[in-house]
Amino acid sequence: MKKTVFLFPGQGSQAVGMGQDFYQEFDFVKEIFDMAEEIAKINLSKLCFNGPLEDLTATVNLQPAITAVNLACLAAIEKEGIKPDITAGHSLGEYSALCASGVVSKPDTFRLVFKRGLLMHRESTKHKGAMQAIVGLPIDAVQQIVAEAQQDGVIAVANHNAELQIVITGAPDPVKKAASLAVSQRARAIPLKVSGAWHSDLIKGAEDEFTDFLNTFTFIAPERPVIMNVTGALVENPDAIKALMAQQLCSPVKWYDTICKLIEDRVEYFVEVGPGKVLTGLLKKILPKDYPCKIYNINSMRHLEQFFKEIT
Repeated sequence: MKKTVFLFPGQGSQAVGMGQDFYQEFDFVKEIFDMAEEIAKINLSKLCFNGPLEDLTATVNLQPAITAVNLACLAAIEKEGIKPDITAGHSLGEYSALCASGVVSKPDTFRLVFKRGLLMHRESTKHKGAMQAIVGLPIDAVQQIVAEAQQDGVIAVANHNAELQIVITGAPDPVKKAASLAVSQRARAIPLKVSGAWHSDLIKGAEDEFTDFLNTFTFIAPERPVIMNVTGALVENPDAIKALMAQQLCSPVKWYDTICKLIEDRVEYFVEVGPGKVLTGLLKKILPKDYPCKIYNINSMRHLEQFFKEIT
């Protein structure tokens, strides 16, 4: 098979019904959900398959739920002996990428994302936050706008998703001011439905506790390379990976840099493993039109069967 990356989505990719056909098809997927439910003490299968969406989207539920679907999709691919050459995940999805690369076990992945969700939820109830997507300006222009808006409170870049698609995060007033400044420069500003200012100092209160929690786990050197959100670069040292996962809570997600690194490495198969099509959509914005590659989105049995048919 050609050089392949598995990309794992994070929050924002959820939908009621996600993962259900895999659950009905494979006993090993039921086992993944059972494991996640035992660790989180949440009926994740009911939430994923029946909703309601509002409850599913609550970050304390959503983090283990999306991770369960990501790892279910991954297991369905791996049952045919297919492994990636590289992995990467967007924010929460980075934990699935680490699992896929053998850095952490499935049970430890669920323990980590559940704790992460609890701490993020706790901080979001203490500090009201907002996020908006700025479309149409490069990163330097957005960083300049963010610096100007910092006079009004906490604000930062959360995600550099594509060259001209950047998410800002922080307290409502400075985020609103930055959005207005972006619009004055002919960009679009799109408010996001979130319950907290993720990847900002407004959840900094979770960082030390989460770092202490992370340090109780053993990270193993990856079986295949992982591109990290914080750096947008390959990292192989397990202690360095662990340190970056502690920073990831309040640091920007360098997704554009991640995809540029994959292009530089001449990856030819891009496979989004998990619910939704968010990462597939971003790929189409980033990849040069003449770049030789195939993009796959595996979130259903139909997509899985099509993938197997095309690559074998």
